[in-house]
Amino acid sequence: MNHRSQILVLLSAIAALLSGCSSDPRLSADTVYLGGRRVPTRPNEDKRMNFDNVSYWDGNSATGPARMRISRSDQKAYFYKGEQLVGVSVISTGREGFDTPSGTFKIQQKNKDHVSNKYGDYVGADGTVVMKDIDRTKDKMPPGAHYDGAKMPWFMRINGGVGMHAGFLPGYPASHGCIRMPGFMAEAFFNNIDVGTPVTIE
Repeated sequence: MNHRSQILVLLSAIAALLSGCSSDPRLSADTVYLGGRRVPTRPNEDKRMNFDNVSYWDGNSATGPARMRISRSDQKAYFYKGEQLVGVSVISTGREGFDTPSGTFKIQQKNKDHVSNKYGDYVGADGTVVMKDIDRTKDKMPPGAHYDGAKMPWFMRINGGVGMHAGFLPGYPASHGCIRMPGFMAEAFFNNIDVGTPVTIE
């Protein structure tokens, strides 16, 4: 094969590759890298998450009083019915300066569609985000903007403003003190607790 033929073959291969870009997962906006995976999500659930081969729920047929144990060092939540461990979830607790408190608590409130009254975004009249990830107690609202609170689906209040809820899981402590969980785990925990369920945070 002469030099010109080689170039033509190469150009044909490039054209074929470019024509198939839309099906190439390396060029898809839906592809998650760095060991991540995309899983079925529910409304208001952040689709970004690290690979998770830990979280599971097996407690629908189990009986006994519910209780939860949160391990900040392991970044995992454990759900028990009686003495039986029926669920484990990866979590993201409070980052430095926003530590998740340790101690023994009880669930104070449940709210499936909770929205933060402190953290969120300032949004302009046209719907664009003017200031992102603000703290209403510290960040002054720009003129003409309104506050859009951070969504915290399946919220289970533990202590003050701290609770468990569905949220983004980067693989390390990253919250303002709350305990973020995958949406399907937050929903399972939410549906199997009552106000007064004990929670231990270590």
